[in-house]
Amino acid sequence: MEAPKRKPGRSGNKNTETDLRNYYTILWETGLILALVIFIILFRIDFMPVDNGDELVIESQEEVIMEEIVQTRQQPEIPPPPRPPVPVEVPNDEIIEDIHIDIDSELDIFSESRLPPPPPPAADEEAEAEEEDFFVFVEEMPRLKGDLMELQAKVRYPELARRAGIEGRVHIQFIVNEQGQVVDPWVVRGIGGGCDEEALRVIRQAEFTPGLQRGKPVRVQYSLPIYFKIKE
Repeated sequence: MEAPKRKPGRSGNKNTETDLRNYYTILWETGLILALVIFIILFRIDFMPVDNGDELVIESQEEVIMEEIVQTRQQPEIPPPPRPPVPVEVPNDEIIEDIHIDIDSELDIFSESRLPPPPPPAADEEAEAEEEDFFVFVEEMPRLKGDLMELQAKVRYPELARRAGIEGRVHIQFIVNEQGQVVDPWVVRGIGGGCDEEALRVIRQAEFTPGLQRGKPVRVQYSLPIYFKIKE
């Protein structure tokens, strides 16, 4: 026997709605999982363009070079030369007088001209000529007559130098002339206290045999020391 067919009614619809409600939670969770999976896949995909071998060009920063500015001097402008004077027209009727130069026909251009006499030599030049009339070294130098101790014995110790306790040597330089006499003595190095003056007085009393140059007596420059020592 065939089973009796059920007629559709409200009982059938209720069962269908109940089944859909039971699967609603599962379907919602499944959809959420699929959406998350799709989102993760899209996030991990690299959307950068494929490198076709083109080189990456990096723009270099423009380099700024500071140049030293040389300060220039402004040259002053040279003023233009003055304009030449405007020529003045001279009438042709004007007669220019000839200038007559009277030259003596007896003038002899080959005769000796009369010039003023030269000025006399200055006193300084004459003094320099006189100062150079002596020798410093000659073939035979002057020699003191007697002993130096005899000349030293003529020294009179100045009282001022004795009180002040001044001792030492006074160097005297002078000229020995052709006759062996002392001329123009002067102190090269003194000690003061009146000793310099006493040394000059003693040197003036000295006598020498004159110096010889080629067998002829000449003026020679010479020097001697005078000693001053206080005797106890």
